[in-house]
Formats: sequence, structure tokens, C-alpha cells
Amino acid sequence: MNFSMIKMLLIIVVIIQIIYIYFQYKKIKTKNKNVKYIYDVLQKISEEKSNQKILLTTDDMYIKNLLVEINKVLFSINKATADYANTKEEMKRMLSNISHDIKTPLTVILGYIEVLNTDNSLTHQERTMLLSKIEEKSEELVDLLNDFFRLSKIESRDIDITLSKINISEICRKSILSYYGILTDKNLDMNINIPNEDVYVLGNEDAMNRILNNLISNAITYGYEGKIIGLEVSADKEFVYIKVWDKGKGINEIYADRVFERLYTLEDSRNKKYQGSGLGLTITKKLVENLKGQIKLNSKPYEKTVFTIRLNRLNY
Repeated sequence: MNFSMIKMLLIIVVIIQIIYIYFQYKKIKTKNKNVKYIYDVLQKISEEKSNQKILLTTDDMYIKNLLVEINKVLFSINKATADYANTKEEMKRMLSNISHDIKTPLTVILGYIEVLNTDNSLTHQERTMLLSKIEEKSEELVDLLNDFFRLSKIESRDIDITLSKINISEICRKSILSYYGILTDKNLDMNINIPNEDVYVLGNEDAMNRILNNLISNAITYGYEGKIIGLEVSADKEFVYIKVWDKGKGINEIYADRVFERLYTLEDSRNKKYQGSGLGLTITKKLVENLKGQIKLNSKPYEKTVFTIRLNRLNY
């Protein structure tokens, strides 16, 4: 190999190195530009508290993976912020409602006590009637406070809900039959459709009893005009479905998503005819979620209002 050929090869190697260095420089410059862009957007998001995402087109796999993870974190932060804001607003409404619901029976109780203390003309029968009303309002107040503290315990996980294999068919039979006397007194028919064979789910018997009691009581309170209460149990390979239904006044579609909120009650639930703490369905939803299940509502007023619980089936 002569000198001219060696010289030519050296020139080619140098040119290749220059080209390689140039492209490496461009790549580093582009990466630095992208990193600066990501930094600027993150700083803007932090300062403006916005829910902006970082959108960037790049062929650099490291930058792409970094963007994916950053956007995941941003999504989590935005969701947590939104959840906090919703919870804060919900707590405000809850405190407002609970203060109203506590104040009302307390005011009535104090009023009756004042009458008892100041009106010497009251007959024994009238005093007995007032004492009975005081007792009724006191029980209403205790029920409200018990529900409030029960919900607080569930949300703070102070209540130990151990999951195990339970016979949901038997639990549902016992729950609906425990209301036989009440349903008979109110002239309400029962439509019970529970499989004869035992059906098992992953759950907790105490929690399930409270869930069913809340839903059946709710159906009696709000659905009595339909003159019938139903309880159905069905299953497929993966899940068990429990439906508690009535044919009463139902719940308008625009309110369907709100019935599980803390202390949310329909307007007429403030009437004596529809008294309730407003926490029953919230507790129900929290308990169902603790059982790794789901609950939903479908309602057509005066046709059928159905609360459906889905739980994980156990086939062994």
C-alpha cells in the first residue's frame, strides 16, 4: 500500500469521525434542548398549578420513557389534587348537613323540655307524650352520630374487615326474612329469588349484613309506594350479583351518581315521612368497596329502582 492510499484512508477516517462527532453534537444539543423544554414546562406547571401534560416528539428512547413516567406522575398528582378538592368540598357540605341534622332534633328536644319545665297545666298523658317525643328525637340523634362515627372508622380503616369465604345465599335469606314483620305491617309484598344451592363469595358476614340491612331499609323507606320489595341473587363464573329493588318513587337519573355521597339526601328526605341520616348509602358503598366489590344504581321512577352489588365469586 503506497503513501497516497494511506493518506486517503486517513482522510476518510477523519471525515467519518468529524461526521460522527457532528451528529453526536446535534444529538446532545437536541437532548439538552428537550431536557430544558421539560424543565420549563414542569416549572410552569408547578407555578401555575395547572394540569398540563408534557407533549414532545422525539426519537430518543430515554427521553420518551422519561416523558411517560413524568406524565404518569403528573396524572397522579392531578388526580390527588382533584380528589382532595372534592373531599374538601364534600366535607364542607357534610359538616353543614350534619350540623343541620343535629341542630333540628336538639332544638325540638330542648323545646319539649322547656314545655315540661314551664307548663304546670300539662296532664299526665300530655307529659308522657312529650317524653315519648323526646325519646324519639334522642334516638334519631344517636343514630345520626353512630352512622357518622361508623363512616369515619371505615374510611380511616379503624374497622378490621377480614375477607373470607361466606355463604351469600344464606346471608341474603336471613336478611330479608328478618324484615318479614316490618314488610307485613306495611302491607308490602316480597319477591325473593335466591338460588337453592349455596353460593359463596369473598366477603365478610358482618359487613354484608350491614350492607343488606341498609339497602332493604332504604327500599322500604323510599319504595313503599310500589307495594313490593325484591331481593335477587345470581352468579356467573367470576362474580355474584345481589339486587335489592322496589317499584316506588325511585331516584331521578340526574341524582343517581350523588346518592352515595356523604349526607346527600333528596329534598323530601328532610320530611318526617322520609327521615334518614343520609349516611346509609355512603357506608354501604364504602363497605362494598372494602369487600373488593362494586355497587351501582339504576332507577326508573315508579317502574323499578335497583341497587346491584357485584362481589367476587368463590368456586371452591
